[in-house]
Amino acid sequence: MSGSPHEGRETVYWQQLDRHHHWHPFTDTAALNAKGARVITRASGVYLWDTDGNRILDGMSGLWCVNLGYGRTELIEAASRQLAELPYYNAFFQTTTMPAASLAAEIAKVTPQGLDRVFFANSGSEAIDTAIRMVRTFWAVEGKPGKSWIIARQNAYHGSTIGALSVGGQKAQRQQGGPLVGDVAHVPQPFWYGEAGGMPAEDFGLERARAIERKILELGPDRVAAVFGEPVQGAGGVIVPPDSYWPEVVRICRKYDVLLVADEVICGFGRTGAWFGSETFGIEPDLMTMAKGLSSGYLPISAVAVGRRVADSLIEKAGEFCHGFTYSGHPVAAAVALKAISLMREENLVERVRDDIGPYFQQSLATLADHPLVGHIDGIGMLAGLSLVAGKKPDRPFAEPDRVGTLCRDHCFANGLVMRAVGGRMVLAPPLVISHAEVDELVRLARLSLDMTARDVGLADR
Repeated sequence: MSGSPHEGRETVYWQQLDRHHHWHPFTDTAALNAKGARVITRASGVYLWDTDGNRILDGMSGLWCVNLGYGRTELIEAASRQLAELPYYNAFFQTTTMPAASLAAEIAKVTPQGLDRVFFANSGSEAIDTAIRMVRTFWAVEGKPGKSWIIARQNAYHGSTIGALSVGGQKAQRQQGGPLVGDVAHVPQPFWYGEAGGMPAEDFGLERARAIERKILELGPDRVAAVFGEPVQGAGGVIVPPDSYWPEVVRICRKYDVLLVADEVICGFGRTGAWFGSETFGIEPDLMTMAKGLSSGYLPISAVAVGRRVADSLIEKAGEFCHGFTYSGHPVAAAVALKAISLMREENLVERVRDDIGPYFQQSLATLADHPLVGHIDGIGMLAGLSLVAGKKPDRPFAEPDRVGTLCRDHCFANGLVMRAVGGRMVLAPPLVISHAEVDELVRLARLSLDMTARDVGLADR
């Protein structure tokens, strides 16, 4: 912090500034203002530091995005070089930039076969909005404008713009800012632990996939444009579907000629032990949205990778596609994303998640299964969700799961760990570069925080 214009200011100064002027996303602002925000000042590797000098292990990679860890000089230098050479130009006036064209080509190399046309935006929400417009425009130019309905899952999160919110299935968010975009239907999520009622996982996966088929038949196949889904529902609480689920969804979409959109904003770029979650789960998407890990969170950028059937039709038949953003393919963000993909290759990060740190992370978290608060642990690669329960054998949920999750989250932060609460589930997605020793520290801090939460709710810790 030496030489920084912020040096010497105390925490209370920044909290006061924040309280009076900064409106936080997804926050009860009145409650935060009464408490005061934690002021993060710097970061390195998997750790953050605040103005009070506390070190915090970031078990959430920021917001599921800092896959390469903090302080990567290679990414900083890539941004600096591009800023000096060409800090900005748009892609509207029949122009391109070298970073944007190069990044599109690199994305096409790592996406599943055939997804080789890339449209840039700035956030996961914008990527979802772009995909909505693409699938509906595709069917219109194919002479089927009535195919406008989108099917998504209950409790899914796809972003917070009006379009993305409309596709998302989280009730609390859908209650604000309506009316939402029409012709969107939701089906139950594939949450085996929370909703199967004793049904075997394989049978449950098939049943929840066939809920999509029933909805297609209810609406009419000639009216359904696409199915949207995350390979693993991230902000829904890390819902890992049974192995039988996605292959059956693919079969259903192909049977009724419905497009399949994989939302890879969280699962993409190594998080599940493959470049994309679609590869992990056998999904064959027509379009794929991505953001977050694309630049390791260092600069805002997102993209939609589009398969040949949709891309060729739109390019050849639609004429001008009247959609885009001032910063689509921003050259500096694209340069950083290019370097991030290069580093992932150089460091074999996808293979590391698949063969080394991913299995170690999951095995280490499994040691928490004996805790009286932990009913079940879902996970794959560097994603995990822990369900908190009031009693075990049989597992019994809390009457106020949000309150208990918040208690646990606050203990985690106080103990130097970022672990997010999603209702009564605690979720983790640490940087892909985390070491074995740092995973051990994460699990130790998680157990400590679970113990403190157990005491708060009247359960004996072990």
